[in-house]
Amino acid sequence: MTSSPLSVVVGGASGFLGSHLVTELRARGHQVTRLVRRDSTGADESRWDPDSGEIDIDLIGHADVVVNLGGSKLVGNVHSKKWAHDIRASRLATTTTVVDAIAACATPPALLNASGLAWYGDHGDAPLTEASDTRGDTLLTELARDWEAATVPAAAAGARVVLLRTAPVYDRTSPPLKQQALQFRLGLGGRLGSGRQFHPLISLRDWVGGAVFLVEHPTAFGPVNLAAPSTPTNADYTRTLAALLHRPAFLPAPAPILKVAAGPMAPELLGSLNLGPGVLVDLGYEFEDPDVESVLRTGLGIS
Repeated sequence: MTSSPLSVVVGGASGFLGSHLVTELRARGHQVTRLVRRDSTGADESRWDPDSGEIDIDLIGHADVVVNLGGSKLVGNVHSKKWAHDIRASRLATTTTVVDAIAACATPPALLNASGLAWYGDHGDAPLTEASDTRGDTLLTELARDWEAATVPAAAAGARVVLLRTAPVYDRTSPPLKQQALQFRLGLGGRLGSGRQFHPLISLRDWVGGAVFLVEHPTAFGPVNLAAPSTPTNADYTRTLAALLHRPAFLPAPAPILKVAAGPMAPELLGSLNLGPGVLVDLGYEFEDPDVESVLRTGLGIS
C-alpha cells in the first residue's frame, strides 16, 4: 500500500458513489481532480465531454490514478428504449474517453473503471470468484462485457487496470435501500420470486473503503468483486430487513409478475450470484460489514 499522496482524477465525481469517494480520498491526503461536464470553477476541477471525447490529456498524463464511475443512473423507465440506450451509451462513452487518453500517455496512470456483477450472469447456487465465467445475454450482462472490453486499450498501453465489479450499495439515502426501507415500513415487503436466489450486496462504507484500498494498492489489477464476503439469498435478506424494521414481510412478488413489471431488469432480480470478494480479501482488505445484517444495520443507521 502506498503511504505517499497520489494525484487522482475522478470521473462521475458528482454521483452518489463518486462524491463519497472524493471526500475519503481527500481526507487521506490525496490530491483529487473532479471531471465535470461544465466549465471548471477551480483548480480541483477539469472540464470533459465524453460524448465528444473531450478530456484534458495533460491532466491524465500527470495523474497517478484515474477512477471512472461515469454513467447514467439505472433508475428509470425500464421499458423505455431510450433508457436502455442511455445506460449503455453513457458508460461506453465515458470509458472510451478516459481509456483513449490513458493509452496516449507516455507513462499511463492506473485506471479503476466501474463495472457490475451482472457480468457473471445467472449461475444459480454455484460459488463464484473473479475467475468465474460470464453467462447469458441479459441487458446488463451484455453491457458489462462491452464496458470491460472498452478498457483493453489502457491495459495494452501498460496501465494497471482494475475493474470494479460492484454489487448494489446499501445506504438509506440512496436506491435500492431507500425505496425498500419505505416499502417494508409500509408493510409491503416480501421476497422476490422463490427467494432462493443469491443477491450480493455491500455497505457504502465498505464500497468506499474497498475502492480507496484499490486506488492505493500498487499491484491490484483485473476484475475485483466489491461485495460483502457473505452473500445472502433474497429470502435471507427479506427476513433480515423486516426484522430490523420490526415489520412483517408477507407480500412476495411472484416471478411471472416481476418479469412483466421489471422488464429487462427482471433477470437481475430473479438471477442468482453466489459470489465473494476473493481478490480484495487476498490483498488484505478487512470488511467492516461482512454479512447481510451488518450491511443493513449500517445502511439503516441502526446500532
